[in-house]
Amino acid sequence: MNKKIIPLILAGTAALTACKEGQLSSAGGSSDTLATVVSKEDAIASVNGKYISKKALETLEKEISQRSRGQSFPKEKLLDELVQRELLIQDAVSKQLEKTPDFAEKIATIKKSLLSQAAIQEYLKANPVTDEELKAEYDKNIGKAGEEYKARHILVKTEDEAKKIIAKLAKGADFAKLAKKESTGPSGPKGGDLGWFASGQMVPPFSEAVIALKDKEFTKEPVKTQFGWHVILREEARAQTPPPFETVKEQISPMLQRKKMQTYLDGLRAKAQVDIFTEPAAPATPPTAAPATQPNATTATPTTAGQATEKAVESTGKAVAETANQAKEIVKGKAVEAGGKAVEAGKGALEAVTK
Repeated sequence: MNKKIIPLILAGTAALTACKEGQLSSAGGSSDTLATVVSKEDAIASVNGKYISKKALETLEKEISQRSRGQSFPKEKLLDELVQRELLIQDAVSKQLEKTPDFAEKIATIKKSLLSQAAIQEYLKANPVTDEELKAEYDKNIGKAGEEYKARHILVKTEDEAKKIIAKLAKGADFAKLAKKESTGPSGPKGGDLGWFASGQMVPPFSEAVIALKDKEFTKEPVKTQFGWHVILREEARAQTPPPFETVKEQISPMLQRKKMQTYLDGLRAKAQVDIFTEPAAPATPPTAAPATQPNATTATPTTAGQATEKAVESTGKAVAETANQAKEIVKGKAVEAGGKAVEAGKGALEAVTK
């Protein structure tokens, strides 16, 4: 990688490391307040008498490895980056840039971000997801043995077409042959074969029809879905074997963490006094008589605070629905990479304010 690109990658890391060590102060102060006190024995380099610690290099190496998915960089380049960073810090301090309003605002933003992340981490540390909670969630939503079905279907555009097909089947026609000839669905060339599926994988009207059938039976009435009209043949049913608890517990844990976090946030909100200030409504224009030549003239109706609140509630509802959908995916056993997302979100915020 070109050395010139490295500082851009490390911008967030610099602020994050400094904040974690508790060395970033509010606007004002000397260069000593921007770095951990390092002894010569623990140093790997010196810039104008200021030591760069071996730990700083190790931390930087780990951060880069995480961000570049395991890719390593020569230590001399990373050390050169730390030297360049120290030169920039010393130059900024000499110009008293830490006393500018812009710097103070960025420090405040970083501090708020880190405090919010610290609150989350402290709560989750004090309220970890237990094995008992994981097992209860597994037994409730995953461990129950359900059924899965093997079926064929013939999809047509109209109800009349479906009824004609049912009449042919009643007279002994072969379902697979009719599907190849009549079905407009993608499974038609395979004789309408849908393979094995759980009821939740199909749209409700289709699943309900399959469940109501016995093995080797076909629907006597057409089944309507958003895709068209179906004639369905249920071939077999069998018990569905859930995945073992140990193989899915790590996928369940992030969802339970989010539930705990929501409980935590709801509790904070319930105890707080929160006032939401919406844009004030524009003052009403005193009514005036419209000229006789403009009978269609209308007056503007200002947006009310109630309408603004409705929009805010709608936006919040969409966010909650999205979170619920993510939880459903986890319960179904889909792999979710959730470890470290809260920390990465904090890093992203830091990168945004330090670039």
